[in-house]
Amino acid sequence: MFNLKGRRRAVIGVAGAALLTLSMAACGEQESSDEPGAGPSVSAAPDNDLAAKVPDAIKADGVIKVGTDATYAPAEFLDNDGKTVIGFDVELFNAVAQKLGLKAEYESAPFDAILPGVQSGKYEIGVSSFTINADRLQSVNMVSYFSAGTQWATKSGNPAQVDPDNACGKKIAVQVGTVQLDDITARSKACTDAGKPEITIDQYQAQSDATAAVVSGKNDAMLADSPVGAYAVKQSNGQLEVLGDIYESAPYGYAVHKDQAAFAEVLKEAVQAVIADGSYKAALEKWGVEGGAITTSELNPAG
Repeated sequence: MFNLKGRRRAVIGVAGAALLTLSMAACGEQESSDEPGAGPSVSAAPDNDLAAKVPDAIKADGVIKVGTDATYAPAEFLDNDGKTVIGFDVELFNAVAQKLGLKAEYESAPFDAILPGVQSGKYEIGVSSFTINADRLQSVNMVSYFSAGTQWATKSGNPAQVDPDNACGKKIAVQVGTVQLDDITARSKACTDAGKPEITIDQYQAQSDATAAVVSGKNDAMLADSPVGAYAVKQSNGQLEVLGDIYESAPYGYAVHKDQAAFAEVLKEAVQAVIADGSYKAALEKWGVEGGAITTSELNPAG
């Protein structure tokens, strides 16, 4: 098994649950009340002491501008209206922002454009299931809030007989800019180094497109963060199944500018505060991803 440090995030991307269903040729029913994300929004009471620590430049307008790739359900994706960003990442960060006396405003962007946007000041924070790793810590501060691993998925019955540990010669779908891309690239090199056929790696801008490519049979399998893979399978109405075990669990982190160390520190305190008051647990349970809960938030943990 490859021992790669980290991936990208956790749950398959979709332009809303309805769009995901359509893109995967499944039935277009509305979510029932027991579906992940159903029910009232989770909220957290403001903490005046924490709010006072937020830098003036950020709290001046009462809003924190968030960059996110809204194609990664159930972490962050578009609701049925095609405009509202929802998901467990969103629900959880809304509670963190509320602790700081702020309102989060989300702008969807390509995944690989978010960290540059944080660095340029376009976004005050990146919230998009970013796995914390050494490369990212060189460019931004990161505050941990969740843990996820990588999961493979394929068509039900695994008709292409894909083996994640020996996928040489297979056609594999992955999202652009993710650590899953690094993972599958390394696996393909191992194939060719051993004199076996390379892996055909098809990169998609949106995770939902990668998922649809597996459903259609264009690709033999995909790999994504574990919450993503599990959610994709659930939403496929039996067309997909998980493949192999989850591996290489690592923390997700909120990303802020390197010059915003003080803000990153108060973000860490706010995450710890929502863990303590129960709103953290409530947000994760609402979306069915409580298996990725952490007990302690860290600033720039070693990748």
